[in-house]
Amino acid sequence: MTMKNFRYILAALLTWTMAACHSLLETEPTDFYSQDTYWQTSEQALDALTGCYQALTHNDLYNAQTPFMFEAMSPNAFNYDNQRAANDFARGVHSATTLGMNDAMWNGCYRGIGRCNAVIERVPAISMDETLKARIVAEAKFLRAFYYHRLNTLFHGVPLLLAEPNPDEQGSQPRNTYDEVLAQVVRDLDEAAAVLPVAYAGADDGRATKGAALALKARALLQDLDYAGTVAAAEAVFGLDHYELFPDYNGIFRKANQGNKEVIFDIRFKAPEVTNQYDIIMAQYSTQAPVQGLVDAYQMIDGRSIEESDLYDPQNPYENRDPRFKQSIVYIGAPWRNRTATAADLHQTGYTFWKFTEYNATTPGTLVNSDCNYLEIRYADVLLMYAEALNELSGPTDAVYEAVNAIRTRPSVDMPELPAGLSKEAMREAIRLERRIELAGEGSYFYDIRRWGTIEEEMNGPIHDYQGNVIQNRSFNAERDYLWPIPFTEIDLNPALEQNPNY
Repeated sequence: MTMKNFRYILAALLTWTMAACHSLLETEPTDFYSQDTYWQTSEQALDALTGCYQALTHNDLYNAQTPFMFEAMSPNAFNYDNQRAANDFARGVHSATTLGMNDAMWNGCYRGIGRCNAVIERVPAISMDETLKARIVAEAKFLRAFYYHRLNTLFHGVPLLLAEPNPDEQGSQPRNTYDEVLAQVVRDLDEAAAVLPVAYAGADDGRATKGAALALKARALLQDLDYAGTVAAAEAVFGLDHYELFPDYNGIFRKANQGNKEVIFDIRFKAPEVTNQYDIIMAQYSTQAPVQGLVDAYQMIDGRSIEESDLYDPQNPYENRDPRFKQSIVYIGAPWRNRTATAADLHQTGYTFWKFTEYNATTPGTLVNSDCNYLEIRYADVLLMYAEALNELSGPTDAVYEAVNAIRTRPSVDMPELPAGLSKEAMREAIRLERRIELAGEGSYFYDIRRWGTIEEEMNGPIHDYQGNVIQNRSFNAERDYLWPIPFTEIDLNPALEQNPNY
């Protein structure tokens, strides 16, 4: 297997899957290799690293519906057919026996962790170029941190497994604390950032970089409300002098602009080897459907809300809105798929998302699996993380204004700058709105409202379609729902796993 196709071609690998249960700790080789005979060459090391990346494209993580269900479990969107039990979580009716998004995240992340652990443990003993060896291990550490950060945020402490899969030793390990897992995430990211390059040339584009490690560190620390650490990590990203906002907001998500300077880390797909269902999800079934509350949150082009602005016309509600609205959301009457979108097309809520699909205003044709990439971390997110953390530390300084206004004045957006003289509290609300709008459809708001504590209000009450009809009532139990239940199947296999409170 060549480096050119490192993210796409699924070579004949050992299936290293990892979870705190025997069903995911099987380590029997899937081909003629064994653990003792496989780890011999740099090509084998790279193939094993490919397996660490490939875990991201599994249905449990970034293929199919899974990544979009985070948006459907927020006030931004609705999923009509309860994919991965997302509606159960959104309505607060999930229980200790629910298997859905919790099960997918547990299995998907531990699958990746097991593969990363094998690379980190085995590759150092291979006789090969030392620079390449160090980079391979650093990439695996970044990915291990990526998987553990996701688990730690959702479950608040999970078994911290740092050696290659061994069912006898790891199958009965209890949960580590949240702080222990977070410390390991930061340690892995620091070690990865010290080795990884700022960018790659040619065929290696798309691998984890120094900027990706620093940006993920900023995300992990912000979710922990470590504002000083977040500012420092974001400033380290800025210091690389490598990233910038892409001028075309909608174009960030298009395959033609893959790897543009705004993308810090994405999950790559390439037809026909590895495809996803994003086009079908967005353009055929509209199962990732924005709700009216998100649509109403978009400001008018004068920077005022629809309640405050004289530009808002209820008879033409989609006109004169923040340009990111029409670049993010398809509405009834919008140009779409070489025709006009109808209520039959957008039958869930009257809306769907433009993002993560190749279908646009003039795209005709049959809906098939696509290879549009999933943008997991982009520069706009880092700017907003920096602004949020710095405002909490120092109030609305010039640097806070500059970070937010850079996003608002992107050439294809051109919204008014934030008004001068905002208080710390007013700036906090402005940043929160900016995150909701700028990152709409990208799964961020699910984590944001947990971090802010606003989920207790925002996920208690009805959501509406474009006609104002109630389509679902959401409920959030603050004594329980900040954390997800450990999948009951894992506890059956490993009784040392203690369930989260009130499940």
